[in-house]
Amino acid sequence: MVEHMELYGYQFSVYSWIARLALQEKGATYHWIEINPFAEHVPPGYLVLHPFKRVPVLVHGRFNLYETSAITRYVDEVLPGPQLQQTHPETRARCNQIMSMIDSYAYWPLVRQVFSHRIFRPCMRRESDLNEVAKGLDAAQSVLGALEVLAQGGEFLCGKELSLADSHLAPMIGYFSLAPEGAALVRQHEKLDRWWSAMARRDAFQVTKPRLPERAA
Repeated sequence: MVEHMELYGYQFSVYSWIARLALQEKGATYHWIEINPFAEHVPPGYLVLHPFKRVPVLVHGRFNLYETSAITRYVDEVLPGPQLQQTHPETRARCNQIMSMIDSYAYWPLVRQVFSHRIFRPCMRRESDLNEVAKGLDAAQSVLGALEVLAQGGEFLCGKELSLADSHLAPMIGYFSLAPEGAALVRQHEKLDRWWSAMARRDAFQVTKPRLPERAA
């Protein structure tokens, strides 16, 4: 019997989305607890779970875990369902490389610059900076080019089966592609665009996709 799971996250957080997507692909049942890490007052009990006041956090019985990659690897290993980590050493290493690369080089330009300033801030009626959008789009070109080289060219990034690399990248491309300029850049990369078209249609992706407020006029 699988112990009760709780996932603490922020509804618009791309990393919370990544964790939710992995759990959905595993067919897991869990309880979502909304935490806004940007709020002035975060419940003191949450800081016990995550001393750096970020999201997500997984609580599984008496076991608490933060850091998204640690969470997704853990749920893949302890839950039934499709295996999301490859067994072949080279394929597994490639998936881990892609996940690390996404965190190091893709997150900031795709999400914090393009998505945040082009889409999210206007939706939330906050001031945005189009210079940040331009910087993000410029940096995104090398990121997408590197992913195009690493992608296998099929439905999934690392071989014939869905992996954690797919669930790690899809939310970031999902946010990035909400900007027309971002979507246009993705379409310029044949293998990546083919992969994205397949991932965007998956039920797990659609079910976990955050619902953004209507954009301000």
